[in-house]
Amino acid sequence: MIPPLQTNTPSRAGFIGEFLTDLGLPPQLASAIGSAAVFIMVFVTVYIIGKVAILPLIARLLDRRGLDEHIRKPLTLLAYAALLFVAIGLAFALAGFGNILVALSTIAAAATLAIGFAMQDVIKNFVAGAFIYTDKPFRTGDWIEWESNSGYVQDISLRVTRVRTFDNEHLTVPNSQLTDGVIKNYDKNGTLRLKFVFRIGLRDDIDEAMDIILDAARSQDGVLDDPEPSVKLIEINEASFGLQSRIWISDPGESDFLGIRGRFIQRVTERFEEAGITIPYPHRTIEGSLETGQLERPDAVSDD
Repeated sequence: MIPPLQTNTPSRAGFIGEFLTDLGLPPQLASAIGSAAVFIMVFVTVYIIGKVAILPLIARLLDRRGLDEHIRKPLTLLAYAALLFVAIGLAFALAGFGNILVALSTIAAAATLAIGFAMQDVIKNFVAGAFIYTDKPFRTGDWIEWESNSGYVQDISLRVTRVRTFDNEHLTVPNSQLTDGVIKNYDKNGTLRLKFVFRIGLRDDIDEAMDIILDAARSQDGVLDDPEPSVKLIEINEASFGLQSRIWISDPGESDFLGIRGRFIQRVTERFEEAGITIPYPHRTIEGSLETGQLERPDAVSDD
């Protein structure tokens, strides 16, 4: 014999069950149908209210905060998952399936614990992704550098970040690698300073060389006037003076910073040659001695 279904049936489910019983259905079947009907009605009602009112409200709040698309998408998915969870839980409770809901919660807790141990790295990357969304160390399109890698951020998800290197390689980087170490974001401030040391001979005019470097920087396309270019004497050695030039460019991730730097160095070198300023090269002196001596001829081997 099948044991009777133990439920804490709310009044609405009980009313539907009594109505079906009056129509001639068996009490157990009428009670089950009544609970199922209440479950469906509550779930559909909560889902429609959330879909029509709550989710659009959340979307407006995210838009009002000016969040990027890659941030709004996962937050919207989380809100949608929360809506489904609330709709199912409330439907279970009002339909009189309280015991079933507690059992499912216990099973879900045990499964969550087991999955947590098995997926520690995945969860770590999810947590790191949440920190990336909140702290915003970089955004899609930024030029970043970490460890020995660098490139442009193409996509940020809750688990991984996808980066395109300057060699057009596609890197899929776990988010934990980007939050555990130091990241350079060249686009964060909108400008980037480039430095290069020019070396001139000890007999050359330092002031003239500095003027040439500054003129070349000011006339170079892509170099900003504010902050203005600068040059400083930073070192003296046995063969040369070291003049460090500093120039600024805008939009590092979008500009041809290597081309700007290369053309600037080429222009300065050509003007140095025109002005007779030498560019010394390092000289190395090899010291030592070589001893030679007469080698004795080995005795001939007799054929006997």
